[in-house]
Amino acid sequence: MEIDGFRGRLITVDHADYDTARAVWNGAVDRRPRLIARCSGTADAAAAVRYARDHDLEIAVRGGGHNVAGTAVCDDGIVIDLSAMRAVSVDPADRTARVQGGALWGDVDRETQVHGLATTGGIVGHTGVAGLTLGGGIGFLMRTYGLAVDNLLAAEVVTAEGTVLRASADDHPELFWALRGGGGNFGVVTTFRFALHPIGPTVTAGPVFWAADYTTDVLRFYRDFAVEAPDGLGTVVRLGTVPPLPVIPEHLHWRPAIAIICCHAGAVEEGERAVRALRRFGTPLADLIAPTPYAAFQCGLDDTVPHGWHYYWKATDLAGLSDGAIAVIADHAYRAGSPRSYAAMFHLGGAVARVPSDATAYAGRDVAHNIVIDGVWLPDESGEHAADETTWARRFLHALQPHRAGSVYVNFLDSDDETGRIREAYGEHTYRRLAEIKAKYDPDNAFHHNRNVRPA
Repeated sequence: MEIDGFRGRLITVDHADYDTARAVWNGAVDRRPRLIARCSGTADAAAAVRYARDHDLEIAVRGGGHNVAGTAVCDDGIVIDLSAMRAVSVDPADRTARVQGGALWGDVDRETQVHGLATTGGIVGHTGVAGLTLGGGIGFLMRTYGLAVDNLLAAEVVTAEGTVLRASADDHPELFWALRGGGGNFGVVTTFRFALHPIGPTVTAGPVFWAADYTTDVLRFYRDFAVEAPDGLGTVVRLGTVPPLPVIPEHLHWRPAIAIICCHAGAVEEGERAVRALRRFGTPLADLIAPTPYAAFQCGLDDTVPHGWHYYWKATDLAGLSDGAIAVIADHAYRAGSPRSYAAMFHLGGAVARVPSDATAYAGRDVAHNIVIDGVWLPDESGEHAADETTWARRFLHALQPHRAGSVYVNFLDSDDETGRIREAYGEHTYRRLAEIKAKYDPDNAFHHNRNVRPA
């Protein structure tokens, strides 16, 4: 098989690497594409799009392959695979980075930290840059420097016609607006250009764990602590069991616990002051906050969510941390059957909220917290845990219904989240604007294997 103008690798069903190439982060996803086109550059991506359109093939686009819904791979179609395109080039004088569409956030942090720079990325190092950014991009630095989309300066895009465009504030500005939150609906983004900021290389970061019995007290304390926290402090609350990481005492492994994970973007001394009250609250099981290399901290959770495990997510934005919401979270968080399942709650605000709501397609600017409920089990536990974990996640989300903000982070939507939840992620005004731009750049909805926005 050949594709005119394509110089990368073509992997078909009879290829020795086929099963490895079609696998994505979520091991529960088992799809069989007709062809995987592993691109070596933008020209390959353009050639693959033209081939797919000429042969009326379903298109999936793979960056890091980390989306829980498995949108990076399709059945009986073509996967335009950017996973070999992971180059990161840093301009320290200009404080910018040029990042290829298959890069992972660990790649970015590794190269930018050589110069003491970083930008807002995910909280797991093997998350793909493309998927996280195109959906908005939340991470530990967002309260200081905004979302990933707020730091995106330009993008190189292969459109549904197989042409290559540059999108920025000056070039195709409507497309640029849509890319910043609208997901993979508008083309194959082969290159990103990000603004960078001085970070580290050493930051005050790490988790504090408390026993699950104290969840209500910890969350009530955290509610006030988060309101008073400086913008430089990013926090994520994790509720589940203590992961068996080498840095955590072995006697705590798998014990039900609540953790607040912190990362301060400023000087170590400022960070220590910012977390002082948190570290003094109650009687922690473990306090692992310390001066830490930023790049190492960013990949510290990688082993807790490895490739190949089975994942099922439910998520929502929260109207606030009322006593009622806290009661629901404390009541449901530890009911999962699998010790690997957990819930994670992100604190937004700060720089995220200061960007005008219509500046990008990311619509959750006025939300203080969002929560994702992650059912997780091993591949050989599907008979034991799959139904239980999905039921747990669904019931947890249903119980949160009175406390939801009416929105949801689009990157947290799973494959069974109906079309209405995609509209919920954007709100009607933003969704309509996205649909109009979609009609201009992809009127046939060729890029629909995603959290799809239909053309107006």
